[in-house]
Amino acid sequence: MKFAIIAAGEGSRLANEGVKTLKPLVCLNGEPMIDRLIRIFAANNASSVSIIVNREMHEVYEHISDTKYPVPLHIIQKSTPSSMHSFYELSPTLGNDRFCLTTVDTIFHEKEFSRYIDAFNQCNADGLLAVTDYIDDEKPLYVETNEQMTIRGFHDEDDHGFRYISGGIYCLGNNSIPVLKASVEAGMSRLRNYQRQLVKNGLKLQAWPFSQIIDVDHPEDICKAERFLKSTGS
Repeated sequence: MKFAIIAAGEGSRLANEGVKTLKPLVCLNGEPMIDRLIRIFAANNASSVSIIVNREMHEVYEHISDTKYPVPLHIIQKSTPSSMHSFYELSPTLGNDRFCLTTVDTIFHEKEFSRYIDAFNQCNADGLLAVTDYIDDEKPLYVETNEQMTIRGFHDEDDHGFRYISGGIYCLGNNSIPVLKASVEAGMSRLRNYQRQLVKNGLKLQAWPFSQIIDVDHPEDICKAERFLKSTGS
């Protein structure tokens, strides 16, 4: 199974609030976020890890290139207008395999992640997407599910008391790639709109709940993520 990391953002919120370290290299309990993800992916039998890095983040590119990891890497250095376009740039490296995609600042419990990957390997859905009922996001994407945890829609507003929000981790089958290409060609942007298109196109998506997922967007999120990882032994 292949894995992919979007690390092409500018990290402007962290920088504007005084964090000088580039986001992928921000350490959580002594480990850079990018290294943490690659280590976890390797521990979950990754056949390769594809990474897209912002063209201006030379330090990140050099760090990845100079570090020895226990899994083959495909590194793309390119600036993109959105996370969906970053995914599009990564897609040729994913081939016809099933894969797991996440952003570099998505922090989760390692054991939960392993159970999630096992569940994806055993399910026959077109995608298994991480969700959580821990809501600590500035602009959460609410996930509408039925009792069987089949995803029925994605919403910017919580108009119907939705329990879950998107966790930013996406396990998908290769039939998701044509939808991605068509979405980019149609001028669409943002991963949340791509997810809506997957549902619109009739792909079967299942939700898999994590107890907690944290995005590192502000300096206080670094401390919060470190406390969370220490409490879970991750």
